[in-house]
Amino acid sequence: MPGTHVGRSSLVVGTRGSRLAVWQAEWVQARLQEIAPEIAVTLRRIKTSGDKILDVPLAAIGGKGLFVKEIEEALIGGEIDVAVHSMKDVPTVLPEGLEILCVPAREDPRDVLISRKAQPLDQLQKGARIGTSSLRRQAQLLHYRPDLHIQMLRGNLDTRLKKLQAGEYDAIVLAAAGLRRMGWINEVTEYLPTEVSLPAIGQGALGLEGRRDDQFARDLVGRLDHGPTRTAVMAERALLQRLEGGCQVPIAAHATIKESTLIMDGLIASVDGRRLIRDTIQGPTLEARILGVQLAEKLLARGGDAILNEIYGKA
Repeated sequence: MPGTHVGRSSLVVGTRGSRLAVWQAEWVQARLQEIAPEIAVTLRRIKTSGDKILDVPLAAIGGKGLFVKEIEEALIGGEIDVAVHSMKDVPTVLPEGLEILCVPAREDPRDVLISRKAQPLDQLQKGARIGTSSLRRQAQLLHYRPDLHIQMLRGNLDTRLKKLQAGEYDAIVLAAAGLRRMGWINEVTEYLPTEVSLPAIGQGALGLEGRRDDQFARDLVGRLDHGPTRTAVMAERALLQRLEGGCQVPIAAHATIKESTLIMDGLIASVDGRRLIRDTIQGPTLEARILGVQLAEKLLARGGDAILNEIYGKA
């Protein structure tokens, strides 16, 4: 791409410091070095509020934006050129002047169960202790099996696995994507079907965020963009934005693309899982954002609005 790299010979990539986040940033770094070997791509680790506060549920301290705030400040201040995020951690409204420049191909978006005795969800004993920090997972697990005891589980992936092995939980629920990226997929007891646990918005996808006016970074990282993944994630995020949802609300959505058709499932649930509104929509991929909003409207009309009002009323 002639002219793309004029005047710039380096790119600084910002990331959280967890093993998984660094793996993801190193993967991006390696792909960029393949594309443009003449550009020096370096990593900068940034500690976020979400990494520092580990003893409180995310929903109680401000939600997923805690994993991106300090990194976005470094972007705005010019300390880094590109941030690598897990898309499920990225709020739907970005700071002025920033945008998602690239969404690479998605990893497996499903949730997985890892149990100490290698028992799948249906075979866990009555009252089994399940570790998760996600209200979305909690609501769906309790909807499926109201007898389960959901207990808070925070920390990095390796920390969570160690807590399970130490006997603090009978089973834990994690994202398949992180385990695949870390090479720990053989730990999985069961892939949870999306009918049981619909994934988080953007789960399994990475987002490369940059400054809107940085054409150099846009041109370079844009070459890693995967159109179908970007379109699917765009639809999911449109649903989330319409519902004004964050970590405080059990909201889930997953879009898939077949040729030029987008198919998306979405749900809103009460935290205790007793009420769960679920619906689906499909239409042309060119209308991805519109479809996301329309699915949100369907969920609201079927009783999702009452659930959200109740949750926000208590907040």
